[in-house]
Amino acid sequence: MKKTDTKKKLNDEKLAIKVSFYSILTNTFLSIFKLLAGIIGKSGAMLSDAVHSMSDVFSTIVVIIGVKLANKKPDKDHQYGHERLECIAATILAMSLILVGIGIGISGINKIVKGNYSDLAVPGILALIAAIVSIAVKELMFWYTRSAAKKINSSALMADAWHHRSDSLSSIGSFIGILGARLGFPILDPIASLIICVFILKAGYDIFMDAVKKVIDEACDDETVNQIQDIALLQEGVVKVDLVKTRLFASKAYIDLEISVDGDKSLREAHEIAEKVHQEIEDKIEFVKHCMVHVNPA
Repeated sequence: MKKTDTKKKLNDEKLAIKVSFYSILTNTFLSIFKLLAGIIGKSGAMLSDAVHSMSDVFSTIVVIIGVKLANKKPDKDHQYGHERLECIAATILAMSLILVGIGIGISGINKIVKGNYSDLAVPGILALIAAIVSIAVKELMFWYTRSAAKKINSSALMADAWHHRSDSLSSIGSFIGILGARLGFPILDPIASLIICVFILKAGYDIFMDAVKKVIDEACDDETVNQIQDIALLQEGVVKVDLVKTRLFASKAYIDLEISVDGDKSLREAHEIAEKVHQEIEDKIEFVKHCMVHVNPA
């Protein structure tokens, strides 16, 4: 365990909770605003959009729970930590995204097939304003949350970012539908819904697959493996790297490394070389949780 790991975990958790708090606050106010705009402007599309924003509050609560549980210290029953709980949170969010996408798609198809566009006729301008505000706010939240997710390598927070993007796309659909209805082309709403459905399903699928990869011990990418080898070879006493095995453990990675050192060195000297390699890899590659080094005689 690297020296700064505990401190970094606390900082990552604080950032995730801070971003999630802003997300809950924004979605709550936005949901109320959309709800009022939908009622006053007599817009069914905007009322649906308000419900979508309310669902994002639930998603963010799942993120907070996932991040808190994932950062719990290892215990007797979970000696390798709890990081994979964040993958479970990401999976829940991915599935909810997929369900939202399917719901939007089915609704769009039904409206096109039935040709029932009368309920999309929206006379109020307030609904259009609400849609524009929603698009702008949710896009800002998407980029803000996405940036934080990349910074702390959080799959759950990244999933929440895509929830913001799905809400933004939903609001674009609402805007097109409301504007189209006002201009006499209400069919634009269900067509836009189908396009939005594809984007949301793609985002949900990507988040789900990323979470699955981190649960089934997938290897790190070639760039990381090469970096591990380079760091090991730079350490004094290392003759060559015999084997590098890596596995992702949620947002962290475990490394099993075999190196060759001069066979005439004492056990103490060989151990010191291995310890140096171990420490350098954990210090220089931030997401490596543990590096196990085995020494072979050259």
